[in-house]
Amino acid sequence: MSKGSPGPTPGFLVWRLANKWRVAVDRATAPLGLTHAQYSLVASLHGMRRTGERPSQRQLADHTGMEALYVSKLARSLEAAGLVERARDPRDPRAVRLALTEQGATVARQAVDVVQDLLQQLLEPLGGLDADRTRAFTEELTTLLDVPLAPTAPRPGGTAAEPTTDPHAQGETP
Repeated sequence: MSKGSPGPTPGFLVWRLANKWRVAVDRATAPLGLTHAQYSLVASLHGMRRTGERPSQRQLADHTGMEALYVSKLARSLEAAGLVERARDPRDPRAVRLALTEQGATVARQAVDVVQDLLQQLLEPLGGLDADRTRAFTEELTTLLDVPLAPTAPRPGGTAAEPTTDPHAQGETP
């Protein structure tokens, strides 16, 4: 923790909350054969499908905030499970377009329902999904997520500079 802070830092709390929610979604979607990361992909594809989009892996990576390589790996595993179709984009042979199969759409709808129920439960302390406090919380998180990460300045010798403070020494986990 920082010298001026008697309790956990915001970064530590965000990290803990993200892990708590990831574990909760993993447990909730496991009966459907999905991990939290896989759920994020099929739920995003489900939403995009409803608006007529068939995103590339890169577009889906940008949408979810995941690394493109990780999206590619997840898409291959979801394809092997029969939930996602991957196809080369005829206009850009480097791009791979993704779509849910019919089975994938069914699983996605079920998973979205399960996770919506879970979110209602997890957000109950703020008044539930439709509460003013939840809307304010969502706005604050969006504000933080909209800030681009500044690149780390390179050190002499070509390695990245260390942060000015060590978050681990403060009891914070990235």
